[in-house]
Amino acid sequence: MLGGMPPEGDEETPVFVISVAAQLAGMHAQTLRTYDRQGLVSPGRTAGGGRRYSMRDIALLREVQRLSQEDGVNLAGIKRIIELENQVDALRARVSELTEELAAAYAAAEQAAAAAHASYRRDLVPLNQQTAMVVWRPKRR
Repeated sequence: MLGGMPPEGDEETPVFVISVAAQLAGMHAQTLRTYDRQGLVSPGRTAGGGRRYSMRDIALLREVQRLSQEDGVNLAGIKRIIELENQVDALRARVSELTEELAAAYAAAEQAAAAAHASYRRDLVPLNQQTAMVVWRPKRR
């Protein structure tokens, strides 16, 4: 393992058993079980029901500990903070998707406009090169 990452996975891959995760997060395994029950951290599960933590879970556990110990936030507050951060991440991803879709739509519209302009047949549109001026004078009574 290089830099704490398992060679076969990424930060989302659940690979660490609870004892290793607890050691990496700097807390007791029972604390991890409590956080799991309260929905603060949701580790992956094996077929037998054992918890498996990813590097992302470890980072989240450290953040929970920091918020609790350094900032004095209670667990309900921490849960709400995590939910809001997840919501912000999801909204950012959606904005990014919509921005890409909008850019593609603009590009398609520009291509369609260019194709329409290129298809004009100027020889079919009569151009009147003459100009005339008419002066109107009403009749006097």
